[in-house]
Amino acid sequence: MRHSKLVPEVNAGSMADIAFLLLIFFLVTATISSDEGINRILPKDCPTGDCNATIAEHNILRIIINNNDEVMIEDEIISINELKDITKNFIDNNGKNTCDYCNGLKASDASDNPKQAVVSLQNGKNTTYKQFVAVQNELTKAYYELRNNYSLKVFNKLPEKLSKEELMQVKEAYPFILSEAETK
Repeated sequence: MRHSKLVPEVNAGSMADIAFLLLIFFLVTATISSDEGINRILPKDCPTGDCNATIAEHNILRIIINNNDEVMIEDEIISINELKDITKNFIDNNGKNTCDYCNGLKASDASDNPKQAVVSLQNGKNTTYKQFVAVQNELTKAYYELRNNYSLKVFNKLPEKLSKEELMQVKEAYPFILSEAETK
């Protein structure tokens, strides 16, 4: 009679079920980050009515991000921290004294009215995405602060508390006119 050692066997049938349950648990409980972009609404075909009209040079704020990620306004290098205030002063300038809600300096080389102010943004081919987004954030902050001040002044409310009609009035007072020209 042979005495053979009995080797215990492990039932592996339920291992697959356990692995499957763990996989489902991971998929259900894990948070998967979603990519986010820049929140912009594309304009209608021609928001101003006459898209072939000539824009006066003093109504255009030219911002260029060069290949070294330097921010330039009118060929002068500025820091990213200065961009918001420069943009606000340009938009809220009230050059021809046609804006009764503007608080600008009435400089002759800045916009006549927020409705006529155009921010032109160009970037180099080697501009980093991080710098591009940083510039977009500063421009958005400038418009947000101008709109916030307007809503407090006119409606005595923060923009979050405005009705749809009031919010439309705020956006009409300070329209976000951004021209992203082709890369040079």
